[in-house]
Formats: sequence, C-alpha cells, structure tokens
Amino acid sequence: MSGKETEKGGRMNVKNPMGKDYDIVIGDSFDALPGEIEALGLAGKKACIITDTNVEPLYAEAVKEKLSGVFSEVSIFAFEAGEQNKNLATVQKIYTHLIEGKFDRKDVIVALGGGVVGDTAGFAAATYLRGIDFIQIPTSLLAMVDSSVGGKTGVDFDNYKNMAGAFHMPRLVYINTAVLSSLPKREFACGMAEVLKAGLIKDGNFYGFLINNLYEIDDKEPEVMRQLIADSCDIKRRVVEKDPMEAGERALLNFGHTIGHAIEKAKGFSLTHGECVALGSVAAAFISYKRQLLSFDEYYEIRDMFVPFDLPITVRDIDPQEILKLTKNDKKMDGGKIRFVLLKKIGKAVVETDVTDEELLAGIGEIYVSEEDLKE
Repeated sequence: MSGKETEKGGRMNVKNPMGKDYDIVIGDSFDALPGEIEALGLAGKKACIITDTNVEPLYAEAVKEKLSGVFSEVSIFAFEAGEQNKNLATVQKIYTHLIEGKFDRKDVIVALGGGVVGDTAGFAAATYLRGIDFIQIPTSLLAMVDSSVGGKTGVDFDNYKNMAGAFHMPRLVYINTAVLSSLPKREFACGMAEVLKAGLIKDGNFYGFLINNLYEIDDKEPEVMRQLIADSCDIKRRVVEKDPMEAGERALLNFGHTIGHAIEKAKGFSLTHGECVALGSVAAAFISYKRQLLSFDEYYEIRDMFVPFDLPITVRDIDPQEILKLTKNDKKMDGGKIRFVLLKKIGKAVVETDVTDEELLAGIGEIYVSEEDLKE
C-alpha cells in the first residue's frame, strides 16, 4: 500500500488524469469519515446518502450522524435492493429527490452500499447537472475491492448489464471493514470472485496469499481482511491509473465477465455477479488451457480454487447456444469482435480478439452440466 499508513488500515492515492486524484481509505469504523470530507473542502455543502433497503437499516443513520457534523444538510434516499432496480427508473427517482431538495452542482452524493448502489448512485452523480461530486462508502466485499474503485458507473437496460454508463471518479473511497460482519455468506463469496480474479490477472503472489489464508479469510480475520482488501484495491489502482477509460489494459479486469455476464442474464440474475464471474473465469481458463497457454495442472488449480470460497464451477439449466448469443451483446465488443481475456499464467492475463465461437462453446461446455450428465 502506498501513501500514509494508519494504525488499523491504510490509505492509497489513485492518480486521475481526468481530474482530481482521490484516496482510498481503509479503516475499521466510520470515525475518520468527517475529517476526510473536511480535508477535501466539501464541508458546508448538502449531501444525499443514496443506499438501498438492505443497507439503510444497518448503517444509514450512523453515517448520517457522522456526516451531519460537516455537511449543512444530509438527506437519505433508499431504493429497493436488488440488481433488478439498477436501472434508469431508479435514477429518475434519484433525480426527483435531488431536484426537490434543491441540490446544486456544488453538493455531494454519498453512495452507501454494495455494487448496485455504487454504480447507480455514481451514474446519478455523473449525470445530474452534468456531474456533481460523489463519495463511495462500499458495504460489500465486492464493492470494496472492485466496483467502488476506478470511476465506472452505470445501470442496466432491459436486463443488459451496464448498458447506460459514464466514467465519473469519486472524490473519496472510504472503506470500513467492520461492516463485513453483517454481510451474508453468499455476498461475501460474491466479492471473493473479484478478489481471486485480481490475483489471476495481475499478481501470482497475491493469489498464493489467498490460497495460504483460506481459513483466515473464511473467519474474516481482521488483519488478513485488511491486507486482502488493500492488495485487491492496489491491483485495480495500478490498472485504472494506466488506462482510466478502458482503451487497453483496463480490459484485463473483465476476465471471466464476458461469459459470466451472459450467464447472469440467462439465469435472470438468480445467481450473484460473483458466482457468474467464477463460472466465466473457469470457462476462460479452460479456453486458455486448450490454447496451451496454461498447463493442465494450472487449469485445474484455478478451477478448483473457487470451490473453498463457496463459488460454483458448474451451472445447470442453461442453453449453451443462448449463452454464446448473449456474449455477442457484450458492451466490450470491438469492431464486431469480442475482446476476450485469457490467462498466459497465474498472475498474467492477455486480451485477445480472435476467440472463436467454437472455443467459446467449448468453454461454456466445460462448466455446463446437462440433464444427461446428471443421469450418468
């Protein structure tokens, strides 16, 4: 971790060529939040905490109490939890709340929640009055290690993931690791898919750290969790600093996502994002193996390491041809070709545009369990 260290967490600075740099602050309470906001020169403005119905009863009032000491006025807007509400209709309701509250360009949105909240609130901040400041306070592991960092905001359209979006960097990402104690086990596993992905694409040593600390991670041992979050954020920081607008290297972060997003839609979002990323990662690793980029042993190690983190490596009740078709709707298409991320080894990924339909079907087939398979 770079920058100033704190006793029970740390700080890293993210360089932002699009505007002001911002800090990722990792601690174990909300106590330092007012001071961080004052240091940004945002004191005295109005703030709207945007959250969902899962997080609101847990943390909204506690955060409002902290923010009320620095902002002139703090309101709370909570929308119904769930991926199905990450859409333009919810953004429209946020606009109405902000307009009725007479929020102007100098005011602030505070995104308090998981990835759905962060993406939706961030998109509202990016587009309200052509852009106002926002702060990310992620409450899920997935949001802490991935979606809150890097400035990608967006909502789904007609069940297609993140089809409406904008790059809008936060002024601050404030991570309170203590909130992980209230995170359901399935949602924790969802975040671990992105943690494992970070190691697979960029840092073999970090991937080894995860394997060596399986039990400590399962127990959410504080020191291990702080290190896990810090290293994951640092990997993403290094990538987004080099490529803030996803013109090149940032596409590596999409490992497992092309097939994963297709499965997510085909299953009607009944699987979590992380579960689908795990499935997509196994499929992508299999294609890498078939291309002789990975050895047989490397592929099986990657596949099997999702299991102890409560992530699936097979899926039922899908149509492989439908999954293939849905990959063609991926927003990462480039000139009609899929930018598909493969692994050259654990810790090194590459973007390819020549992955064939046959290879995609082979990868999908590796994770698909048919009714015939079940009868055998």
